Amino acid sequence: HPIYIMDILSSEMVKYASNNFLATKISFINEMANLCERVGADINEVRRGIGHDRRIGFSFLFPGVGYGGSCFPKDIRAMIAVGAARDFETSILQAVDDVNQRQKSVLFNKISRYFGGELQGKKIAVWGLAFKPQTDDIREASSLELIRRLLDHGARVHAHDPVAMENVKHQFGDSVTFHDHHYDTLDSADALAILTEWNAFRTPDFSYLKHKLAQPVVFDGRNLYDPARLAELGFYYSGIGIGRTSV
Repeated sequence: HPIYIMDILSSEMVKYASNNFLATKISFINEMANLCERVGADINEVRRGIGHDRRIGFSFLFPGVGYGGSCFPKDIRAMIAVGAARDFETSILQAVDDVNQRQKSVLFNKISRYFGGELQGKKIAVWGLAFKPQTDDIREASSLELIRRLLDHGARVHAHDPVAMENVKHQFGDSVTFHDHHYDTLDSADALAILTEWNAFRTPDFSYLKHKLAQPVVFDGRNLYDPARLAELGFYYSGIGIGRTSV
């Protein structure tokens, strides 16, 4: 990689602009995913179509439940604040942040609609707590928003993450039941919600899932599974940006 020499302010802007652009790509594909659901399109096909355009590419074009962590949220808001301090409206960056905040509620809204708004006493299994795989970082993780809203509506949350459970325990304590293995969250659960794309979650034994769940219902916040296959297996499957939910 080349090394560029530039003034201090420009070098700082490079870092912020880079993260802001990547966050923009994430919010863009999430906005397109939500629109796909409303028009009956499949965001996976749309992503494949636009990603093969070399001007666009596939990186950071993964629909999901929003970005989190220590960099993207902070850097977007920092640039918004820098603009505001100089009487400059950063409309695109504000929209990126707004879309991301709304996206963190998408999975809860799907779950709530499925159960007709009646979540009291429902057991929801949650796979994935960290904002991304290979870390225990839960800063601004979408899982936190989902868990809070589920608990506020009287649901029972049983959760697993390979490395992030201790951090979530500090926030929710005994109000969430944590399990050492992801399959153990499923006993008589009314639905499974997937928040983080850990490799351990990518190829489950679907027959075992169906046996363990009280209802074969999956809300996939990372589009890990093939909707057609789950439909054949008798699951209700709802991903992100998939216009035709599998039933």
